[in-house]
Amino acid sequence: MHTEASTPVLWVTGAGSGMGRAIALAAAERGYKVALSGRRLASLAGVARIVSERGGTSLTVAMDTSDPESVKHAHSTIEREWGTVTHVALSAGLNSVQRYWQDQSMQEFTSVVQTNLTGAALVVDSVLPGMRQIGHGTIVFISSVAGWRYAKDAGVAYSASKTAVSSLTKTLNGELNSQGIRACHLCPGVVDTDFLSLRPNVPGTEERATMLTPDDIAMTVQFVLDAPQNICLNELVITPVSAA
Repeated sequence: MHTEASTPVLWVTGAGSGMGRAIALAAAERGYKVALSGRRLASLAGVARIVSERGGTSLTVAMDTSDPESVKHAHSTIEREWGTVTHVALSAGLNSVQRYWQDQSMQEFTSVVQTNLTGAALVVDSVLPGMRQIGHGTIVFISSVAGWRYAKDAGVAYSASKTAVSSLTKTLNGELNSQGIRACHLCPGVVDTDFLSLRPNVPGTEERATMLTPDDIAMTVQFVLDAPQNICLNELVITPVSAA
């Protein structure tokens, strides 16, 4: 556990459900102060209640990652309440049911890229000055195996945005490792969350039972967050163990 003097501040985007929720709860149990951001205040409030019940500390901040002013306001709120953001877990994500070249619209393509790529870059851009000032910081991009290798059903926009997140990670580590800032491109296989409802063919109970869980992702993210400062975990790919 962390002492009060060294309590790290973790900003989790997409914290109201799924992987973001699990990441926030796990980090709070480890003694992190956790800033919960997302568009659905009721969902964030539910996560905050659980954090409080478990003896943790959280701050609820409404935010739309696709809106630069919203990101700026959220970051300033966290800094005003707690000071410098030391850790970030970027879990906010979007996909579309119409995800193939034959049925996607460019409007949906833009929305997906805005959330998954541009929104992530906006959050990172907002926290970097503070991290540079204190000389350390850890950023975890919750990406996908579709950002690591071709996944035929992930979708055009989703695959493009997640692949580009890999480039964000590389530039951060290439430019800022020497200043104590490190980034990880975390690429999970399919995770059993509500996000699956955006699939053209929604998986059933039997198929979901073979998938990764939000808690699996939370455990992996915590491993990255807690890694010694001299270690940079550039990219992690995790998939469920295949059945025989």
